[in-house]
Amino acid sequence: MNKIYLCAGNKGGTGKSMVATALIDAFLQRGIEPFVIETDDANPDVFKAHSETVQCAAMSLDEADGWIEMINSLDKARGIPVIVNTAARNSAGVARYGQTLKSTLGELGRTMVTMWVINRQRDSLELLADYLDAMPVGKDHQVHVVRNGYYGSTEKFQLYNGSQLKKRIEEGGGHTLDFPDLADRVADQMATQRLTIQAAMKEMPLGHRAELIRWRDEAFKSLAQVM
Repeated sequence: MNKIYLCAGNKGGTGKSMVATALIDAFLQRGIEPFVIETDDANPDVFKAHSETVQCAAMSLDEADGWIEMINSLDKARGIPVIVNTAARNSAGVARYGQTLKSTLGELGRTMVTMWVINRQRDSLELLADYLDAMPVGKDHQVHVVRNGYYGSTEKFQLYNGSQLKKRIEEGGGHTLDFPDLADRVADQMATQRLTIQAAMKEMPLGHRAELIRWRDEAFKSLAQVM
């Protein structure tokens, strides 16, 4: 309940929004309503889908003001898990202002959990290495890597699987999670109509719902390891 989940990756298209959406749903399945912060002002899909069902706020982390606003929002949401969906370009903001957030975690009584979503390309790992330098792992910060199954099976993430970066993550107490792929027609309808998982379960055709149930169960099992 005292954790801040940062769905990150610092590049577009890795699946950060889907991980954030699944994490919101996982908490709701447990009867816990999280506080959601959307920082992707170019594509605020998570905010637009969930703003009427859970408490949400939108802000930019490109400048210091956004980090100040986020910390103030976290202060008001004590005792509630927080899920932050980040923008692809946030690496510069994290490098400049990330320590501002880390310096307040003790007073907020929170730990930060970064869910770093990767595809199979080298830049996902290079950006993660830069992130770890800017936001080191410690007692107040955990980092987990999420292999997005949209980009292939676990074995296909060869650059990460055999890397020193994976060893660094796991030696620091982090996990490597496998996030399931969702059929394109289902994912596309959810994105186009900006549906929450709960709404999609009611509105989609039976075949779509069957696929969504499969994906939802697998996503819950994966994310439960770090909740």
